Amino acid sequence: MAQLLSPPVALTIAGSDSGGGAGVQADLRTFAFHQVHGTSALTCITAQNTCEVTRVDALPPEAVTAQIEAVVTDIGVQALKTGMLLNAAIITAVAQALKQFALGNRVIDPVMVSRTGAQLIDDAAIASLRTQLLPLAHILTPNRYEAEILSGVPIASLQDMEQAARQIYTLGPRGVLVKGGGMVGDLKGVDVWFDGAETQVLRTEAVETPDTHGTGCTLAAAIAANLALGLAPLEAIHRAKDYVTQALKHALRLGKGQGPVGHFYPLLGG
Repeated sequence: MAQLLSPPVALTIAGSDSGGGAGVQADLRTFAFHQVHGTSALTCITAQNTCEVTRVDALPPEAVTAQIEAVVTDIGVQALKTGMLLNAAIITAVAQALKQFALGNRVIDPVMVSRTGAQLIDDAAIASLRTQLLPLAHILTPNRYEAEILSGVPIASLQDMEQAARQIYTLGPRGVLVKGGGMVGDLKGVDVWFDGAETQVLRTEAVETPDTHGTGCTLAAAIAANLALGLAPLEAIHRAKDYVTQALKHALRLGKGQGPVGHFYPLLGG
């Protein structure tokens, strides 16, 4: 007789990466690694590989809402993370759904700017994300450049990261994790956490690899998975950072460009 299992459930609201390194594909693999059942609401379809993105097609906001509703009204969700939401209409729809269904453990990855500084969404979408979605975040995970936009603080030092985290906190999230993956030198990979009460500097081993595609998606998904498992926010972040560090150590050399991290590294045998 089959054993009946009821694992925790996490939801990713993000775009599809046809190359499999980031977006919903990375999120679902990360959930599975943590023994959390992954569900999804696609926001856009990208045609991309390890070298470039050649096409992006947004789904209608109504389709995004319908996916969220289908999941939460039947299966239920213990935690969620958002990724690429692409435009203001989708951001508005997602924010309304999060409030309508009173979804908890919300990890918002404010995908606006790449780790190299390239803006990924337009100014109207950034404004919508700032006013509608950020106040709903339990944990917000901006990278260096996103933190600069949201805080207005140019970031070049640890003190700048701390100041930016405190400033972003005033926009409404319960906790802010400013990521240092885009920093250089001793600050590379150093993150700063601020929850309104205390500032903590989180350090893990820096991993040198050219294959880092999907790192931000993976970290946010791992945080959400650990929240779904019942961990407190800061412990969820620590464990997620450890997971990403191991995934970077086992990054995949695929394609001609930047390969993805090794989400399922225990199965690789290396």
